[in-house]
Amino acid sequence: MAGIVLDGVTKTFGRSTEMAAVNDVSLDIADNQFVTLLGPSGCGKTTTLRLIAGYLTPDAGTIRIAGKTMSSPQGVVPPEERGMGMVFQNYAVWPHKTVFENVVFGLRVRKVPKDEARSKVEAMLALVNLAGLADRLPGQLSGGQQQRVALARSLVVEPRILLLDEPLSNLDAKLRERMRTELKQLQRRTGITFIYVTHDQAEALALSDRIAVMDRGRLQQVATPQEIYARPANRVVADFMGNINVLPARAVDGGLSLDDGPRVAIELPSGIRPGDAVDLVVRPENILLNGSDAPLSGTVTERTYLGNLCEYDIRLQSGRSLRAQTHPETVHEHGSTVGIAFETSRVSVFRAAQSDQQQQSGGQP
Repeated sequence: MAGIVLDGVTKTFGRSTEMAAVNDVSLDIADNQFVTLLGPSGCGKTTTLRLIAGYLTPDAGTIRIAGKTMSSPQGVVPPEERGMGMVFQNYAVWPHKTVFENVVFGLRVRKVPKDEARSKVEAMLALVNLAGLADRLPGQLSGGQQQRVALARSLVVEPRILLLDEPLSNLDAKLRERMRTELKQLQRRTGITFIYVTHDQAEALALSDRIAVMDRGRLQQVATPQEIYARPANRVVADFMGNINVLPARAVDGGLSLDDGPRVAIELPSGIRPGDAVDLVVRPENILLNGSDAPLSGTVTERTYLGNLCEYDIRLQSGRSLRAQTHPETVHEHGSTVGIAFETSRVSVFRAAQSDQQQQSGGQP
């Protein structure tokens, strides 16, 4: 089966085209990939998933699967004819059917032999930690257990494309971690294309072959997890993907002149010229304390021990604060002065004072 292609897809609810839920989204999803739509609540990721599923009609653009147009403003191929499975965030299990009957339903529709169907259902229930609950009704289950029934029902038929709308949101932390591993292994084993919606950055990083970061209905960046985290396309992506420090600076020959005083030797991104106002963006784990040739110094105002690391709040002479993370055995006492350097290969530089429009104009690399 060829890939999924979204070409200029737009969906607006209500009369205002300025607040489109999905705004001119173009995205290529190759066969056998685990692709995550990631972003904050209201960014358009679930609407995009429902457009792919065929539950919504786009106002503009097309969606093609295997080269065939499945959705356009002129019409939509029904969900049941798309060869997809979908796991909804709100479970959508049948309350009058047992767990077994919910999960086996798709296999019966496909006329899978009874013994084979039972074997598949039992294996799937074990996978999602529901073994022994096959005869219970959904009303006798917790919310997390009902979510797992919905997941098992979609996975058991091994569809060519599986759409998942925050399917792990109601699981406890340990089971969520286990299911991440099982989902990824299942995707690799079956060759199913997974399109996964979440607002959880760690979940997206752990599961995905590629991540599509969305904000306010627009794609901001589409890349591998490593690229998304280490090389964000803009401030929107950098800020969403974890803690960042932002230091105002000005571009100069050979690097940056920080507003806090010193110069930092760094290669400037394309399009930034000496004299431009910029922001140096650095994550806490890429700050070095008391390293040689530290261009900055500051005072430790808070130290927090987190087990696998120590986190420091540091006040610069200008009054600006930085957050840094170190090995847990590296100790800098409250009130001490520390030198501050950066792993310059792991920082980002963005033009300062970007307009909202500039920050929203992301896309595929």
